[in-house]
Amino acid sequence: MTTLVDRLFPASSRLRRQEALTAYALISPWLIGFIWFTAIPMGIAIYLSLTKYQIISPPEWVGLSNFTKLFQDQRFRVALFNTAFYAGISVPLYLAASFVAALAMNLKIRGIRWYRTIFYLPSITPAVANAMLWLWIFNPQWGLANSVLKFLGIPTQDWLLDPKLSKPCLIFMGLWGIGPTMIIFLAGLQNIPEQLYEAAMIDGAGQWARFRNVTLPMLSPVTFFNLIMGIINAFQIFTTAYIMTTGGAGGERSYGVGGVLDSLLFYVLYLWQNAFEFWRMGYAAAMGWVLLFIILVLTYIQFKLAERWVYYETEQGG
Repeated sequence: MTTLVDRLFPASSRLRRQEALTAYALISPWLIGFIWFTAIPMGIAIYLSLTKYQIISPPEWVGLSNFTKLFQDQRFRVALFNTAFYAGISVPLYLAASFVAALAMNLKIRGIRWYRTIFYLPSITPAVANAMLWLWIFNPQWGLANSVLKFLGIPTQDWLLDPKLSKPCLIFMGLWGIGPTMIIFLAGLQNIPEQLYEAAMIDGAGQWARFRNVTLPMLSPVTFFNLIMGIINAFQIFTTAYIMTTGGAGGERSYGVGGVLDSLLFYVLYLWQNAFEFWRMGYAAAMGWVLLFIILVLTYIQFKLAERWVYYETEQGG
């Protein structure tokens, strides 16, 4: 005989409710952390972006004034251009280098595990240590790069102190840390079924045809993931640029944050400068939300373009 409780709450409903409660209990540490350390700070940042807040005085409501000032700020436009230029050059180059390295690391040769470890090691070196190493390499007075040029009889360069060479120097430095992206590409390569290559060989496909018609399409989801992450990371470059412009790029000739003629003034670096040097916390918060919007737009565009070139094995034709 069924009771009123059984009619109101069937066993299946109670089971689903218990499973839901268990799931929420298990994810509660992450959920609490997300609310406390991400959602609430984001809400505060929205409020601060609409105020004039200089830390030592209470926030003063200014509405959208911070956002309108952004596009009248010459240094903001310079920082946005520098960041866009850096991302536009470094991301494709970084992906290409990572992909080529992954192809090499996928070869079945003796000691390949050691080679993979060697290629990956630079990426786990602290960013500060990497930056200090490259500061020494690019030092115009006694750096390794100029020493090599002198040995080859080529005129030396100012590197980071030359506005035309400073950004290419940082882009070149980025190739030092291709390890994580290389590993993701390598995992994708090793996940391609061998049967596809065998079928292509039976059809008479050569090595280039197999690469173009099997490897690239099957690896396109991995490439898409690395592309999205590369763009996001490129637009958030900070540590390397900060150390390279404040750590003595040219000894007594160092020019401070932003480098010579602001050639290394990147977006997040200028945001940090507004927040912690100029004490314009509301202005910095507005910059943060503009950066979020830029990344969202770029990500959306990439997702729309992905429909044309990203192939998923589980997709079914119409």
